[in-house]
Amino acid sequence: MRLESEAAVGSEMVRGCRVHPASGGELPTGVRVAIAVSRYNEGLTGRLLEGAVATLVAAGIAPERIEIAWVPGAFELPLAADRLAGGGRFAAVICLGVVIRGETSHDRHINTAVATGIEAVGRHHGVPVSFGVLTCETVGQAEARAGGAVGNKGEEAASAAVAMIRLLASLAAARTEEAEG
Repeated sequence: MRLESEAAVGSEMVRGCRVHPASGGELPTGVRVAIAVSRYNEGLTGRLLEGAVATLVAAGIAPERIEIAWVPGAFELPLAADRLAGGGRFAAVICLGVVIRGETSHDRHINTAVATGIEAVGRHHGVPVSFGVLTCETVGQAEARAGGAVGNKGEEAASAAVAMIRLLASLAAARTEEAEG
């Protein structure tokens, strides 16, 4: 069950605590975001990319502050994310890909390596790295999640990146306030 943060903040137990919301508020000035996107299943990853870019622009990030790095397949996403996150130029990195189960267990090995790698990059560099990789059983499931009936997971990954940029900015501001006063 998801507990909406506004409901939790209004609860008797939480009232009075300092809350760092991941939504709302202004983005820091000059924010740049990188998107690493897989060319494999490009018809689907292109739709994820369009959703991610539209979400970033709607959040106030100008298109010229968004950089896109195309990689051959999902397996290459963690390395690209590592380079993008490690350069200090980006407030967040979004990884987009589509892995669809085939006749063998190959997809499971790819999915595990990609998910583990992407998560490690974020922790290592202290930069939000959003997981927008579809891991589907069928092409139909992927289509539904790339702008179809289930939504666009590229949009969701971009929303998560924006939320984390705001949260980290709020935490940094609190640390600065405490140090000064």
